[in-house]
Amino acid sequence: MTLLFLVLFGRIYWVQIVKGDYWYGLAKTRWSAEETLIAKRGTITDRDGNVLAMDSLAYTVAVNPKMIDGLGIADEVTEGLHELLGKPEDEVRKLVTAKKEETGEFFQQREIQREGWKIDKELADKIKAFRDELEKKHDVKDAGIYLIDDQKRYYPRGTMASQLLGYVTKEGKAMTGIESFFDDKLRGENGEIIYEKDGKRVQLSKGEVNYTPAKDGQDITLTIDMQVQNYVEEALKEIVKEYNPKTVTAIAADPNTMEILAMAHMPTYNPNTYWQSDYENAYNHSIKSLYEPGSTFKIVTLAAAVEEGIFNPNAEYKSGRINVPGRPVNDINKVGWGTISYLAGLKHSSNVAFVKLGWEQLGGPKLLDYINRFGFGQKTGIQLGGESAGKINVNLSIPSDIARVSFGQGPVQVTAIQQVAAVAAVANGGKLLQPQIVKQIYDPMTKTTQTFKPQLVRQVISEETSRKVGEYLEQVVSDQEIGTGKNAYIEGYRVAGKTGTAQKVINGEYSKTKFVVSFIGYAPVENPKIVLYIVVDEPNDSLAGGGKVAAPAFKEIVSKALRHYGIAPSSDPNKDAASKKEASVTVPDMTNIKVSQAKAELTEKKLSFEIVGNGTSVLKQIPASGTAIHPSQRIYLITEQKDKLKIPDMTGLSLRDAMEISSVLDVRLIVEGEGYVVSQKEEQKDGSRYIRLKLEPPLGSDAALESGAAEDEGADASSEAKEDSSAAAENGAEGEAAGNG
Repeated sequence: MTLLFLVLFGRIYWVQIVKGDYWYGLAKTRWSAEETLIAKRGTITDRDGNVLAMDSLAYTVAVNPKMIDGLGIADEVTEGLHELLGKPEDEVRKLVTAKKEETGEFFQQREIQREGWKIDKELADKIKAFRDELEKKHDVKDAGIYLIDDQKRYYPRGTMASQLLGYVTKEGKAMTGIESFFDDKLRGENGEIIYEKDGKRVQLSKGEVNYTPAKDGQDITLTIDMQVQNYVEEALKEIVKEYNPKTVTAIAADPNTMEILAMAHMPTYNPNTYWQSDYENAYNHSIKSLYEPGSTFKIVTLAAAVEEGIFNPNAEYKSGRINVPGRPVNDINKVGWGTISYLAGLKHSSNVAFVKLGWEQLGGPKLLDYINRFGFGQKTGIQLGGESAGKINVNLSIPSDIARVSFGQGPVQVTAIQQVAAVAAVANGGKLLQPQIVKQIYDPMTKTTQTFKPQLVRQVISEETSRKVGEYLEQVVSDQEIGTGKNAYIEGYRVAGKTGTAQKVINGEYSKTKFVVSFIGYAPVENPKIVLYIVVDEPNDSLAGGGKVAAPAFKEIVSKALRHYGIAPSSDPNKDAASKKEASVTVPDMTNIKVSQAKAELTEKKLSFEIVGNGTSVLKQIPASGTAIHPSQRIYLITEQKDKLKIPDMTGLSLRDAMEISSVLDVRLIVEGEGYVVSQKEEQKDGSRYIRLKLEPPLGSDAALESGAAEDEGADASSEAKEDSSAAAENGAEGEAAGNG
């Protein structure tokens, strides 16, 4: 017994004293628990705070092979998860029956990746219902199927601005676009907590704790206007539907700041399900793809010629063909239009006119200098990765190089963003500005905001040249007889623009059937608010140029955008009554006829319209037939009963028309402001649908100019009128509310 106790005490002394530090350290390791505190990735919003990308709750599906085998339900679990997740059945079975190689024992947990990784709540609810059904069927409390709380990147607008935003993979890797370029700011830094626990994994109250808090990512506000982005994407969808091009790209910007208002591309993809689309659909052609610009590049030659005092709009030249050493240049119709003025040549988009201006009069070195000054052949510096610098490979010793670059062909390749920046400089008084896609970045840790101001690159042309070029380009659109841009004309607004049609190079030669067609322009000419460029790659109609394919979409987008910004159509007060009458049209009767016939008739009359519903015949129209409206105002064709209808875009409507539409749709209105609708938002209240409309008077109108005085003198009356109008709207009244135009 003595010997036994001596051995025992000796062992205790060895463990407790000699090896005490070792065993204490090992024990602390087993007591300690470590958890990673996941940082929240910063949100991305548009300029008005509408969320475009955010972190959201997600779930990861896991199974317990050991428990599933014990219950004998491996086949049921495999089949059910295969159907719900869409994962191949053999791969699901492999996970459900997974064993450890070294011991042959079943695993206690296996995650189902990738199909069961970071799924949304809707699918998680289906998994949970399947699990509950199994537990009830087999009378068990745990069927071995688990849903682990997780986070994922979520894009609430789906495909909207997807190439611009980019996406984050399920593994957390930022890919393309804003997500990639600003990943270091958006992702933040994970934290951790290390604490001591007991055998039941409960934290010890007096145990050691090491805590490093997570640092959430920074929030980015883009310059994008979601409304304008929507206008652009809807118009591009119509181009795709009608012309089935290889790709179509558009950029809208504020020419005074070069803040990008919209950037879109078709075909597109949904970043929420990026793995279901071709990777090419995530490619941002706006900043990466190179095009021969075609006739839109003539704006550069025109601006240079006006700045140098060379362009005389009334001077004449012989159109049709010009002999250039190495390669003669023809006009598009080859025979030309006879002897015409240079202004007429601009309207016709005559190649010969611009060869004479660029090659003969400006000369190669001077023309190339202006091309460089307008920013071609160099990156614009926009805050996106992968931007191309373009290519300007003009050999000044080769006359045909100089001649062809003067009208946008040959040794010149540009990006869409370069074109927009250059034309914005023509529009804004000659200032080349760096394009801006980010408005501000907010750091939630330091509570500070970094703002981005317009960045001047250089003054390219004078303000006087800018004004003159705008007036010349306006006539390309306003001349309804020979102007190639006439399809971009918007009644009541001064629009400047230029069409472009460029042959594609196939196997080293210019194709006669494949083209890149485009339109670029801005409005209003006297005070530009938006510049828009649309590029269509390989439309299915080889005879359709930029004036036919892209100009109508330009008109649709810009007219909506100008209304959205409260810029009302202007009219000359000196015009006589007859001229004023021409500024309005009478709405024709479209009721009780086929939708296809109504569309054809309204298109022929060049009237804007929107089909509401999926019916085949027009049941009702708003405004009613016989109503005098502005040519740019939309006509709504109701094709289904009200319980089946979706709420249309009412931007630009008067309160009266908006109320009539609401009565047809059986929805109630909540009205804010006076004038015309500039924004709308659908809301649910007490089980009923409401539409909140924001109205503003047109800029320059009496209501807008006098609003300040009315605020002091007539605040009570104004308030009363607004209350009356809101009440009338909510009750479905058909009359126009007092105090609204």
